[in-house]
Amino acid sequence: MNTTSPGPDITIDELDESGAGELLTLQRAAFVSEAQIYGSADMPPLTQTLEQVRAELREGDALGARREGRLVGAIRFRMDGETLLIGRIAVAPDQQGEGVGRLLLEAAERRSGAGQAELFTGSLSEANIRLYESCGYAVSERVPDGDGTEQVFMRKRLRP
Repeated sequence: MNTTSPGPDITIDELDESGAGELLTLQRAAFVSEAQIYGSADMPPLTQTLEQVRAELREGDALGARREGRLVGAIRFRMDGETLLIGRIAVAPDQQGEGVGRLLLEAAERRSGAGQAELFTGSLSEANIRLYESCGYAVSERVPDGDGTEQVFMRKRLRP
């Protein structure tokens, strides 16, 4: 397992399916605030099953951020040609705004060797959009969801 130490008290390690339960618990806690923003708990990060998380961990890559042994953040990603597709970024509610998401995003970008990265978030998720823009991502497309919100796709060039 490859470990980096982005800060004095956070380590970033690879996650595998043996950590699926811990990841699912973190994910559900992290996305409660998103459910409140959108007025619905009917969203994949909150309805996903343990088996679905295990399958995602088998099929793609995932990194977890730990502080004193506790999983405080996670990111899932996979390659599609030269593009790094960023999946779910989840940060424990009490750790949000502390730079954990940024550390995970940067770690995934470094490991990928991709030419560009792409991710998406909802149009009401203003804090997410601000974070991604501050990390160098720019809006590439907006897709209406049919409920007055949009999926906001963002891209970043990682190398020339």
